[in-house]
Amino acid sequence: MKLYDDARAPNPRRVRMFLAERGVTVDREMVDIGTKANTDPSYLAKNPLGLLPLLELDDGRFLRESIAICRYIDETTEGPSLFGVGAFERAIVEQWNRHAELEVLFPVAQAFQNTSPFWVGRREQVPAFGEVARQVALSRMAWFDRELEGREFIAGESLTVADITLYVAVDFGRVVKIRVDDSMPNLARHYRAMGERPSARA
Repeated sequence: MKLYDDARAPNPRRVRMFLAERGVTVDREMVDIGTKANTDPSYLAKNPLGLLPLLELDDGRFLRESIAICRYIDETTEGPSLFGVGAFERAIVEQWNRHAELEVLFPVAQAFQNTSPFWVGRREQVPAFGEVARQVALSRMAWFDRELEGREFIAGESLTVADITLYVAVDFGRVVKIRVDDSMPNLARHYRAMGERPSARA
């Protein structure tokens, strides 16, 4: 298998952390979004949307979405599942992973795309919308802080893909000055603990 990767983007990082937590090693090929390598025809032939990450299987098939890639790895390699065991546990993990994606990672990404100089000339920016997205992200982080009261992990008694998504989303917020602070002690604790795991450096 080969992972097409970008070192700075949050979704490829989710996959790298997942692979590290599962102890799975795959070949990697860097596709630098900063130099628009993801818009090269050779890459677009593999992923017409030009997005990352992308997993190429040994038989030549492709998987394009980060969670789809993680699910495939989870089900085809040995080790404890990071998606839960049993119908209810899997549903809870899915619930919290979606909350982390939609309520934190998505608004952080919208704030970044609409306010960062990185995107000037790459897409039309609406700075006012970026600021709204920033406030949404902060409010949802405060909600996660309340939900994490008395809990080490967000979706159960052990680490799951939802914890990875939440950590990556909060960490990515730093690029647009969205930071967890002392007003969110439970989320700050979760963020620090995740940041201390070896997978955070994958």
